[in-house]
Amino acid sequence: MNILLVYPEFPDTFWSFKHALKFIRRRSVSPPLGLLTVAAMLPPDWNKRLVDLNIQWLKAEDLLWADYVFISGMTVQRASAEQVIARCKALGVKVVAGGPLFTMEPDEFPDVDHFVLNEAELTLPPFLADLERGTLQRTYTTTEYADIQQTPVPMWSLVEMDRYATLNIQFSRGCPYNCDFCNVTALLGHRPRTKTTAQIIAELDSMYAQGWRQSVFFVDDNLIGNKRYLKHDLLPALIAWRQDKPSITFNTEVSINLADDPELLDLMARAGFTSVFIGIETPEEDSLAECSKKQNLKRDLVEDVRRIQRAGLQVQAGFIVGFDSDTPSTFQRQIDFIQKSGIVTAMVGLLQAPPGTQLYARLKEQGRLRENSLSGDNVDGSTNIVPAMPIDLLKEGYRRILGYIYAPEAYYRRVRTFLEEYQPPKIKAPLEREHIRAFFRSIYVLGIKGQERVEYWRLLGWTLIRRPRSFPMAVTLAIYGYHFRTVCEMNVL
Repeated sequence: MNILLVYPEFPDTFWSFKHALKFIRRRSVSPPLGLLTVAAMLPPDWNKRLVDLNIQWLKAEDLLWADYVFISGMTVQRASAEQVIARCKALGVKVVAGGPLFTMEPDEFPDVDHFVLNEAELTLPPFLADLERGTLQRTYTTTEYADIQQTPVPMWSLVEMDRYATLNIQFSRGCPYNCDFCNVTALLGHRPRTKTTAQIIAELDSMYAQGWRQSVFFVDDNLIGNKRYLKHDLLPALIAWRQDKPSITFNTEVSINLADDPELLDLMARAGFTSVFIGIETPEEDSLAECSKKQNLKRDLVEDVRRIQRAGLQVQAGFIVGFDSDTPSTFQRQIDFIQKSGIVTAMVGLLQAPPGTQLYARLKEQGRLRENSLSGDNVDGSTNIVPAMPIDLLKEGYRRILGYIYAPEAYYRRVRTFLEEYQPPKIKAPLEREHIRAFFRSIYVLGIKGQERVEYWRLLGWTLIRRPRSFPMAVTLAIYGYHFRTVCEMNVL
């Protein structure tokens, strides 16, 4: 049996980092962890190939080779997924689809032959059994949650690793919180389920054996959902594993209450974590209450962010405007918070209501949904809701936020605010050739050609004098700013 695993292309978005990746000659941020995990669940004697449209073309001969095309993706990849499915149909190749995009909206894809939805650990085995018997059904789904301690090591041998900036790993699924705009709990539940530490070390060993020596992203919805297990088992094991592998660092997603636990902060920094993404959403208490973001309420969010930065972790964050409680003054408060906190990577989006969320159900009942208008892109200025604020006022305020925070002067000032608090890790990763290449390319693109050249040189000079250990971070953030500003100018401004 010949199986072609196809990952649709991401458009040019905030998180694609396409304009930043050019500095290190990489094509995509990371390979498709879900498809690689599915590949490891398929019979070992089947022939498998991976085509990631973010790094290569999908050729007709690839499709004609395949008995089945397995495709997975997220909402933002919809257009590319539709193109792949149409090409398969034209050539008479059977399509098997799964992942978040298809799980949430299977009815939108009539040309898919078979759906393997929800968590593949539960729905792929019956599909394979029916395939062997010749009794395939169209849809395989479940309301149960998988035991991910049975999940195999992803099939990293399918990946051209030198085309990517980072690899992914998953420790847990599910989130204990209940934010009403988030579909994580609809897909994966409230109770965090964890892999064993032995599984995580085996996955890391597999990456290392394939030659990987760089960043690894823990794709958990909230890594600290089970703090006790994290502190007493996984993190100590990561500290030990990484002792002779200083070039490998980790990034992840967490909730803001990480700031409340000095022991956990210290362990994460010692384990090699360098950045965390946090859903801040808004400094407006009424808007946080409205969306059930209770974990962010009644806190000094700026001080929380600084505490995490001082522990050696860069805070990246998501922000939202368009809540019913928002007012015209909200836009300036968002700007002020982002600048004061020193959150350099600030993803600001209009409120969206993904299917399956509490927000979607509530707005549908109120007749406030714009059907078929969910792009999945956090920063393209679109929304599928009818906001309480006049839409023109909302979009103008949104453009004002992005236009300000990613203008060179404000952006570079925010980088300095961050570096003043940030304490870089004591264990230094070795300088790689691609880092040197990126630095010299940044001199040309940002320091000579770029509109930010004055701010670029001021930042480098200030960092060399005041924060010399943070110089590599300053260069990296300057490059990120180029990408963010380019994407904002293309899509919103």
